[in-house]
Amino acid sequence: MNILGISAFYHDSAACLVRDGELIAAAQEERFTRKRHDADFPKCAAEYCLQEAGIKASDLDYVGFYDKPFIKFERILETYLSIAPSGMKQFLSAIPIWLKDKLWTRDNIRKHLDYSGPVLFSEHHESHAASAFYPSPFEEAAVLTMDGVGEWTTTSIGVGKGNQLDLLEELSFPHSLGLLYSAFTYYLGFKVNSGEYKVMGLAPYGKPKYVNLIRENLIDLKEDGSFRMDMKYFNFLGGMTMTNSKFDDLMGGPVRKSETKLAQREMDIAASLQVVTEEVMLKMSRHVRKLTGMKYLCLAGGVALNCVGNGKILKEKIFDDIWIQPAAGDAGGAAGVALCIWHKVLKNERKVVNGKDSMKGSYLGPSYDSDTIKEYLDKNNFPYKQYDTDEELIKTTVGYLKEEKVAGWFQGRMEFGPRSLGGRSIIGDPRSPKMQSIMNLKIKFRESFRPFAPSVQEEKVSDWFEMDSQSPYMLLVAPIRKDKRIALTEEQKKLFGIDLLNVPRSQLPSITHVDYSARVQTVGPDNNPRFYNLLKTFGLETDCPVLINTSFNVRGEPIVCTPEQAYLCFMRTEMDFLVLENLVLLKSEQTPLDEDTDWRSEFELD
Repeated sequence: MNILGISAFYHDSAACLVRDGELIAAAQEERFTRKRHDADFPKCAAEYCLQEAGIKASDLDYVGFYDKPFIKFERILETYLSIAPSGMKQFLSAIPIWLKDKLWTRDNIRKHLDYSGPVLFSEHHESHAASAFYPSPFEEAAVLTMDGVGEWTTTSIGVGKGNQLDLLEELSFPHSLGLLYSAFTYYLGFKVNSGEYKVMGLAPYGKPKYVNLIRENLIDLKEDGSFRMDMKYFNFLGGMTMTNSKFDDLMGGPVRKSETKLAQREMDIAASLQVVTEEVMLKMSRHVRKLTGMKYLCLAGGVALNCVGNGKILKEKIFDDIWIQPAAGDAGGAAGVALCIWHKVLKNERKVVNGKDSMKGSYLGPSYDSDTIKEYLDKNNFPYKQYDTDEELIKTTVGYLKEEKVAGWFQGRMEFGPRSLGGRSIIGDPRSPKMQSIMNLKIKFRESFRPFAPSVQEEKVSDWFEMDSQSPYMLLVAPIRKDKRIALTEEQKKLFGIDLLNVPRSQLPSITHVDYSARVQTVGPDNNPRFYNLLKTFGLETDCPVLINTSFNVRGEPIVCTPEQAYLCFMRTEMDFLVLENLVLLKSEQTPLDEDTDWRSEFELD
């Protein structure tokens, strides 16, 4: 039985193909259209999923959509009516889109896919909850979903047992931890629904001076984690912005203009927001444990991408273990609705095998074999060297990395979700004190303050980080071990804020944030053996089984999908070499790009 899940029309649209309960393929539309956070119907992603499964749309038994448009439309209408006559401008811009397109989702699905079978709809947070529990490694678990808003729900608590999934409690719009975080993202001059990562990365540079101000004015937090926001400070109900002049007055200044210099004040606000966010997440988690009595917790929704908060939940030992959906945002809803149809609607059995999750390492996107890549390189006369064995390939790669060279690493299937996990990655030596600034400014073309994540050989994680659990999806933050840290000098102790950026904090300065934390990915031999062997070999030669791992893209662009996109990104940045499967290209041997060339993709879907 083939079930296609679809998420679309808001941000990060995606498609996912489930066959007999198994995840076969999943991808975000942005990877194909090259439009970051593409919200349009995921036609290309759906085509890829069908192609990967070797079927046509007519072979599908069900198509599922990740939320219920009519209930969402009801919420929008009720919201505008409750604040009328304010919000008229937003109302007039939103309603035509709904009447023309979003209300006719079933028709749109059938038209875009050329499909005539049944189309089912799941509630938004039910999709998130299904994406969290059904692929998890737990036979039974509590589920907590937190995001901006679905139909009406912004937070939900549930319990999963076997193939059953029941939602028990919820928090309703407009009181939303996701929208609170996005409001501050907007206020700090970053883009909503994509800049939240930057706020989280900025927080450790600041001091939480505004925590009490936020608690006393913006959010009334209860002991069970539920809360109400004072809406007089926010503008997202009926305005075209997230915050208003009252918010500006409260926080002591206007919205920061995008791309202007970040002041210590912005860092302190980010730090304060992060403290409040973690407080909410911890209170909610304790309430979930008390309510459900479950030993394990599954997380999804956009807030579950706050890996600092996730790390705090794990560290507090509220649950024996937690599992986070790697595509925790709206994209993951495509997987959730498909699995919900298979297990909850059709009542098929759910099996957990050897206590492992069923996400396949999140390697669910397209792959390209060496012969296909070689044909592309030969056709364009791009010089490369082919290695016949993995041992030769990895030894060569490690040699370049030890010379502080930066690599584009393109292997196997593309990752599903926002993190690069060794399929489409840029990698480097974390021991290098200059690597963070080189990779940020010369390769990623992004803000210098943003930290990089480490990938570590699974069995060596506790040798370097204060954690003893697995983190295969880079969704947990943990401190660097104290014996790996570098003590600050008396002069360095006087520094604060962005001045701390270039102060080495540990033996791995390029992945150690200013608060000694790191967003860790543990890599085992099962899901990505070549990346695992690279880490292992690097460790044997350097006594450091850790590499910098950042997404294979530049600022403002989606992660690369095809060999051609990888080559173009490689050539347009200061990466030193590119590894495409078992083929290695050196920048020094390449002819500079002719930007007038028509670079239309040679890797279109069949």
